[in-house]
Amino acid sequence: MKLGYYPGCSLNGTAKEFNSSLKEVFSTLDIDLEELNDWSCCGATSAHVTSHLLSVALPARNLMLAKKQGFEDLLAPCAACYSRLVSSQRELKLDEKMRMEVEDILEEKITNGLHIINLIQIFQKIGLDKLKEKKLVDISKIKAACYYGCLLVRPVDIALPDDMESPDSMESIIKAVGGKTVDWNFKTECCGAAHSIAHTDIVEKLCKGIIDNAEKHGADVIIVACPMCHSNLDMRQLNIMKHFEGHKPIPILYLSQLIGLVLGIDEKKLGLGAHYINTKPLLDKIKGADIPKSVPIEKLQKGVEA
Repeated sequence: MKLGYYPGCSLNGTAKEFNSSLKEVFSTLDIDLEELNDWSCCGATSAHVTSHLLSVALPARNLMLAKKQGFEDLLAPCAACYSRLVSSQRELKLDEKMRMEVEDILEEKITNGLHIINLIQIFQKIGLDKLKEKKLVDISKIKAACYYGCLLVRPVDIALPDDMESPDSMESIIKAVGGKTVDWNFKTECCGAAHSIAHTDIVEKLCKGIIDNAEKHGADVIIVACPMCHSNLDMRQLNIMKHFEGHKPIPILYLSQLIGLVLGIDEKKLGLGAHYINTKPLLDKIKGADIPKSVPIEKLQKGVEA
Protein backbone atom coordinates (compact mmCIF):
# COMPACT_ATOMS: atom_id res chain seq x y z
CA MET A 1 0.00 0.00 0.00
CA LYS A 2 1.29 3.46 -0.94
CA LEU A 3 0.20 6.33 1.27
CA GLY A 4 0.77 10.09 1.12
CA TYR A 5 2.41 11.39 4.28
CA TYR A 6 2.22 14.88 5.74
CA PRO A 7 4.50 14.90 8.80
CA GLY A 8 4.02 18.55 9.73
CA CYS A 9 6.48 20.58 11.76
CA SER A 10 6.37 18.71 15.07
CA LEU A 11 7.34 15.33 13.65
CA ASN A 12 10.49 16.91 12.24
CA GLY A 13 11.31 18.60 15.53
CA THR A 14 9.98 18.03 19.04
CA ALA A 15 8.20 14.78 18.11
CA LYS A 16 10.88 12.99 16.12
CA GLU A 17 10.14 9.77 17.99
CA PHE A 18 6.58 9.92 16.67
CA ASN A 19 7.98 10.17 13.15
CA SER A 20 10.48 7.34 13.60
CA SER A 21 7.95 5.01 15.24
CA LEU A 22 5.46 5.61 12.44
CA LYS A 23 8.01 4.78 9.77
CA GLU A 24 9.16 1.65 11.58
CA VAL A 25 5.61 0.41 12.12
CA PHE A 26 4.43 1.05 8.58
CA SER A 27 7.54 -0.50 7.11
CA THR A 28 6.78 -3.64 9.13
CA LEU A 29 3.19 -3.55 7.84
CA ASP A 30 4.39 -3.21 4.22
CA ILE A 31 3.03 0.29 3.81
CA ASP A 32 5.06 2.74 1.74
CA LEU A 33 4.87 6.22 3.26
CA GLU A 34 5.59 8.80 0.57
CA GLU A 35 6.22 12.20 2.10
CA LEU A 36 4.44 15.12 0.49
CA ASN A 37 7.03 17.02 -1.54
CA ASP A 38 7.57 20.69 -0.59
CA TRP A 39 5.00 20.63 2.22
CA SER A 40 4.68 23.67 4.46
CA CYS A 41 3.34 24.41 7.95
CA CYS A 42 -0.41 23.96 8.37
CA GLY A 43 -0.56 27.15 10.43
CA ALA A 44 -1.37 25.33 13.66
CA THR A 45 -2.71 27.61 16.41
CA SER A 46 -0.77 30.68 15.31
CA ALA A 47 -2.56 31.13 11.99
CA HIS A 48 -6.16 30.67 13.07
CA VAL A 49 -5.83 33.12 15.98
CA THR A 50 -4.16 35.66 13.70
CA SER A 51 -5.95 35.53 10.34
CA HIS A 52 -8.85 33.33 9.33
CA LEU A 53 -7.87 33.58 5.67
CA LEU A 54 -4.33 32.48 6.49
CA SER A 55 -5.63 29.59 8.58
CA VAL A 56 -7.46 28.27 5.53
CA ALA A 57 -4.85 29.11 2.89
CA LEU A 58 -1.87 27.47 4.62
CA PRO A 59 -3.46 24.00 4.86
CA ALA A 60 -5.00 24.51 1.39
CA ARG A 61 -1.53 24.76 -0.12
CA ASN A 62 -0.71 21.29 1.19
CA LEU A 63 -4.06 19.92 -0.02
CA MET A 64 -3.33 21.36 -3.46
CA LEU A 65 0.16 19.81 -3.50
CA ALA A 66 -1.20 16.41 -2.46
CA LYS A 67 -3.68 16.38 -5.33
CA LYS A 68 -1.03 17.51 -7.83
CA GLN A 69 1.28 14.73 -6.63
CA GLY A 70 -1.42 12.14 -7.24
CA PHE A 71 -2.37 11.17 -3.69
CA GLU A 72 -5.85 9.92 -2.90
CA ASP A 73 -5.15 9.43 0.82
CA LEU A 74 -2.98 11.72 2.93
CA LEU A 75 -1.89 10.67 6.42
CA ALA A 76 -1.61 13.57 8.88
CA PRO A 77 -0.57 11.89 12.16
CA CYS A 78 -0.42 15.13 14.18
CA ALA A 79 -3.90 15.81 15.58
CA ALA A 80 -3.48 19.57 15.09
CA CYS A 81 -2.35 19.17 11.47
CA TYR A 82 -5.20 16.77 10.84
CA SER A 83 -7.68 19.24 12.31
CA ARG A 84 -6.38 22.18 10.27
CA LEU A 85 -6.33 20.19 7.02
CA VAL A 86 -9.86 18.82 7.35
CA SER A 87 -11.19 22.18 8.58
CA SER A 88 -9.68 23.98 5.59
CA GLN A 89 -10.94 21.33 3.19
CA ARG A 90 -14.48 21.64 4.54
CA GLU A 91 -14.52 25.43 4.39
CA LEU A 92 -13.19 25.48 0.84
CA LYS A 93 -15.97 23.14 -0.16
CA LEU A 94 -18.77 25.09 1.51
CA ASP A 95 -17.64 28.71 1.09
CA GLU A 96 -17.18 29.70 -2.54
CA LYS A 97 -15.97 33.21 -1.69
CA MET A 98 -13.26 31.81 0.58
CA ARG A 99 -12.27 29.25 -2.04
CA MET A 100 -11.84 31.98 -4.66
CA GLU A 101 -9.72 34.08 -2.29
CA VAL A 102 -7.50 31.12 -1.46
CA GLU A 103 -7.15 30.15 -5.12
CA ASP A 104 -6.11 33.72 -5.86
CA ILE A 105 -3.42 33.53 -3.17
CA LEU A 106 -2.14 30.13 -4.31
CA GLU A 107 -2.56 30.90 -8.01
CA GLU A 108 -3.97 27.39 -8.36
CA LYS A 109 -7.38 25.82 -8.68
CA ILE A 110 -8.43 23.68 -5.73
CA THR A 111 -9.98 20.30 -6.49
CA ASN A 112 -11.82 17.91 -4.19
CA GLY A 113 -11.36 14.19 -3.64
CA LEU A 114 -8.44 14.02 -1.21
CA HIS A 115 -9.05 11.81 1.84
CA ILE A 116 -7.21 13.04 4.93
CA ILE A 117 -6.50 10.33 7.50
CA ASN A 118 -5.35 10.59 11.11
CA LEU A 119 -3.34 8.03 13.09
CA ILE A 120 -6.34 6.11 14.37
CA GLN A 121 -8.00 5.96 10.96
CA ILE A 122 -4.90 4.57 9.24
CA PHE A 123 -4.81 1.63 11.66
CA GLN A 124 -8.51 1.09 10.98
CA LYS A 125 -7.79 1.23 7.24
CA ILE A 126 -4.96 -1.30 7.56
CA GLY A 127 -7.38 -3.54 9.39
CA LEU A 128 -7.38 -4.94 12.91
CA ASP A 129 -7.01 -8.48 11.55
CA LYS A 130 -3.70 -7.58 9.91
CA LEU A 131 -2.43 -6.08 13.15
CA LYS A 132 -3.39 -9.30 14.94
CA GLU A 133 -1.53 -11.37 12.34
CA LYS A 134 1.65 -9.30 12.81
CA LYS A 135 1.53 -9.40 16.62
CA LEU A 136 4.70 -10.81 18.19
CA VAL A 137 4.71 -9.45 21.75
CA ASP A 138 2.15 -9.90 24.51
CA ILE A 139 1.14 -6.59 26.15
CA SER A 140 -1.71 -8.04 28.22
CA LYS A 141 0.02 -7.26 31.52
CA ILE A 142 -0.27 -3.51 31.06
CA LYS A 143 -3.35 -1.30 31.10
CA ALA A 144 -3.56 1.71 28.81
CA ALA A 145 -5.53 4.93 29.20
CA CYS A 146 -6.37 6.17 25.70
CA TYR A 147 -6.18 9.95 25.55
CA TYR A 148 -7.83 11.71 22.60
CA GLY A 149 -7.50 15.31 23.70
CA CYS A 150 -9.48 18.10 22.05
CA LEU A 151 -8.89 17.76 18.33
CA LEU A 152 -9.28 14.13 17.29
CA VAL A 153 -13.02 13.99 17.96
CA ARG A 154 -13.92 17.69 17.64
CA PRO A 155 -15.63 19.35 15.85
CA VAL A 156 -17.97 16.42 15.49
CA ASP A 157 -18.94 17.06 11.86
CA ILE A 158 -15.41 16.81 10.44
CA ALA A 159 -13.25 14.98 13.00
CA LEU A 160 -12.72 11.29 13.70
CA PRO A 161 -16.12 9.57 13.49
CA ASP A 162 -16.48 8.56 17.12
CA ASP A 163 -18.37 9.59 20.24
CA MET A 164 -17.30 13.15 21.11
CA GLU A 165 -17.45 12.60 24.86
CA SER A 166 -16.57 8.92 25.19
CA PRO A 167 -14.69 7.72 22.09
CA ASP A 168 -13.45 4.14 21.89
CA SER A 169 -11.77 3.77 18.48
CA MET A 170 -8.27 3.84 19.99
CA GLU A 171 -9.30 1.28 22.59
CA SER A 172 -10.53 -1.02 19.82
CA ILE A 173 -7.09 -0.97 18.19
CA ILE A 174 -5.25 -1.71 21.42
CA LYS A 175 -7.66 -4.50 22.36
CA ALA A 176 -7.25 -6.02 18.91
CA VAL A 177 -3.52 -6.52 19.53
CA GLY A 178 -4.09 -8.04 22.96
CA GLY A 179 -3.84 -4.96 25.16
CA LYS A 180 -6.07 -3.90 28.01
CA THR A 181 -7.57 -0.45 28.41
CA VAL A 182 -9.12 1.41 31.32
CA ASP A 183 -12.46 3.18 31.42
CA TRP A 184 -11.65 6.65 32.71
CA ASN A 185 -13.08 10.17 32.81
CA PHE A 186 -10.49 12.48 31.24
CA LYS A 187 -9.92 10.98 27.80
CA THR A 188 -11.12 14.13 25.97
CA GLU A 189 -10.15 16.80 28.52
CA CYS A 190 -7.81 19.53 27.30
CA CYS A 191 -4.13 19.30 28.24
CA GLY A 192 -3.67 23.05 27.81
CA ALA A 193 -2.23 22.80 24.31
CA ALA A 194 -0.13 25.81 23.26
CA HIS A 195 -0.63 27.51 26.64
CA SER A 196 2.31 25.32 27.64
CA ILE A 197 4.68 28.21 26.85
CA ALA A 198 2.88 31.28 28.20
CA HIS A 199 0.80 29.71 30.99
CA THR A 200 2.83 26.77 32.24
CA ASP A 201 1.08 26.77 35.62
CA ILE A 202 -2.33 26.25 33.99
CA VAL A 203 -1.04 23.45 31.77
CA GLU A 204 0.61 21.79 34.75
CA LYS A 205 -2.69 21.67 36.66
CA LEU A 206 -4.64 20.43 33.64
CA CYS A 207 -2.10 17.69 32.97
CA LYS A 208 -2.01 16.65 36.61
CA GLY A 209 -5.78 16.17 36.54
CA ILE A 210 -5.52 13.97 33.43
CA ILE A 211 -2.64 11.90 34.78
CA ASP A 212 -4.18 11.48 38.24
CA ASN A 213 -7.46 10.24 36.75
CA ALA A 214 -5.65 7.75 34.51
CA GLU A 215 -3.69 6.38 37.47
CA LYS A 216 -6.80 6.31 39.67
CA HIS A 217 -8.39 3.96 37.12
CA GLY A 218 -5.37 1.65 37.09
CA ALA A 219 -3.49 2.77 33.97
CA ASP A 220 0.18 1.89 33.52
CA VAL A 221 0.57 4.14 30.48
CA ILE A 222 -1.27 6.94 28.69
CA ILE A 223 -1.53 6.53 24.91
CA VAL A 224 -1.75 9.64 22.71
CA ALA A 225 -1.95 10.56 19.03
CA CYS A 226 -0.91 14.20 19.25
CA PRO A 227 2.58 15.76 19.62
CA MET A 228 1.31 18.65 21.75
CA CYS A 229 -0.57 16.32 24.08
CA HIS A 230 2.51 14.15 24.39
CA SER A 231 4.77 17.12 25.09
CA ASN A 232 2.50 18.49 27.81
CA LEU A 233 1.73 15.20 29.53
CA ASP A 234 5.32 13.92 29.34
CA MET A 235 7.45 17.01 29.91
CA ARG A 236 5.21 18.79 32.45
CA GLN A 237 5.37 15.80 34.76
CA LEU A 238 8.83 16.97 35.78
CA ASN A 239 7.30 20.10 37.30
CA ILE A 240 4.35 18.16 38.68
CA MET A 241 6.76 15.94 40.60
CA LYS A 242 8.49 19.04 42.00
CA HIS A 243 5.29 20.80 43.04
CA PHE A 244 3.17 17.84 44.17
CA GLU A 245 4.88 15.51 46.61
CA GLY A 246 4.20 11.85 46.00
CA HIS A 247 3.22 12.18 42.33
CA LYS A 248 3.79 8.84 40.64
CA PRO A 249 5.17 9.34 37.11
CA ILE A 250 3.39 7.55 34.29
CA PRO A 251 4.91 7.09 30.81
CA ILE A 252 3.22 8.70 27.80
CA LEU A 253 3.48 6.75 24.54
CA TYR A 254 2.29 7.48 21.03
CA LEU A 255 -0.12 4.89 19.70
CA SER A 256 2.45 4.08 17.02
CA GLN A 257 5.05 3.30 19.70
CA LEU A 258 2.75 0.87 21.48
CA ILE A 259 1.85 -0.85 18.21
CA GLY A 260 5.57 -0.96 17.41
CA LEU A 261 6.25 -2.81 20.65
CA VAL A 262 3.51 -5.29 19.78
CA LEU A 263 5.13 -5.85 16.38
CA GLY A 264 8.46 -6.64 18.05
CA ILE A 265 10.29 -3.50 16.89
CA ASP A 266 13.32 -2.54 18.95
CA GLU A 267 12.51 0.17 21.51
CA LYS A 268 15.45 2.33 20.38
CA LYS A 269 14.04 2.47 16.86
CA LEU A 270 10.70 3.49 18.33
CA GLY A 271 12.30 6.41 20.16
CA LEU A 272 11.33 5.24 23.63
CA GLY A 273 14.50 6.74 25.08
CA ALA A 274 13.52 10.24 23.94
CA HIS A 275 10.81 10.81 26.54
CA TYR A 276 11.17 12.74 29.79
CA ILE A 277 9.37 10.09 31.83
CA ASN A 278 11.32 6.84 31.87
CA THR A 279 9.63 4.09 29.86
CA LYS A 280 11.82 1.27 31.24
CA PRO A 281 9.43 0.25 34.06
CA LEU A 282 6.66 -0.14 31.49
CA LEU A 283 8.91 -2.19 29.22
CA ASP A 284 9.96 -4.36 32.15
CA LYS A 285 6.31 -5.05 32.92
CA ILE A 286 5.67 -6.00 29.30
CA LYS A 287 8.69 -8.31 29.30
CA GLY A 288 7.24 -10.09 32.31
CA ALA A 289 4.51 -11.42 30.02
CA ASP A 290 4.85 -14.61 28.02
CA ILE A 291 7.05 -13.79 25.01
CA PRO A 292 6.61 -15.85 21.83
CA LYS A 293 9.71 -17.74 20.67
CA SER A 294 9.59 -15.78 17.42
CA VAL A 295 10.87 -12.70 19.26
CA PRO A 296 14.53 -12.92 20.36
CA ILE A 297 14.56 -12.43 24.13
CA GLU A 298 17.87 -10.53 23.95
CA LYS A 299 16.18 -8.01 21.63
CA LEU A 300 13.53 -7.25 24.22
CA GLN A 301 16.02 -7.05 27.05
CA LYS A 302 18.13 -4.26 25.59
CA GLY A 303 18.27 -1.11 27.66
CA VAL A 304 16.54 1.91 26.18
CA GLU A 305 18.96 4.60 25.07
CA ALA A 306 18.17 8.08 23.85
